[in-house]
Amino acid sequence: MNDLKDRLEALVIDCLPDESHFLVDLQLTSKSNQLLLNILIDADAGLTIDSCAKVSRAVSGEIEALELIDSAYRIEVSSPGVDFPLSSERQYRKNVGRELKVFLQDGKELKGKLISVSESGIVLEAKMKEKGKKAVLQEVNVAFEDIKKSVVQVSFK
Repeated sequence: MNDLKDRLEALVIDCLPDESHFLVDLQLTSKSNQLLLNILIDADAGLTIDSCAKVSRAVSGEIEALELIDSAYRIEVSSPGVDFPLSSERQYRKNVGRELKVFLQDGKELKGKLISVSESGIVLEAKMKEKGKKAVLQEVNVAFEDIKKSVVQVSFK
């Protein structure tokens, strides 16, 4: 199954409309004698439903042409959505200026505005509270290796 997943990931990347689109995640699950291929893609300037449809058709055509899956299967192509954790440097870059909730490996949580992204981590502008003092905005550097999960916070302001 891992070999098939690797081949499908490569196939999806080849079927993306252009360089501004990227693969976020690909999941293969089996349900009721049918394979479900769930493909999450994104784009630097936002994802359109047309892009999802094009990728779905292209991937399906390639699966058939290459005879990669010999049983019933279903393909779902969509964006990861705001509740899906950020998983790549590219996704972080796309969300600069937005509020994030960052869960750290040590169990702590940070919430703040994503200021910048580098190859090694991110910078958040977060309210930091010291004992007996008022909370102040402070830039906090967080290495990617210290991040367990980051989720964009939805704002209705």
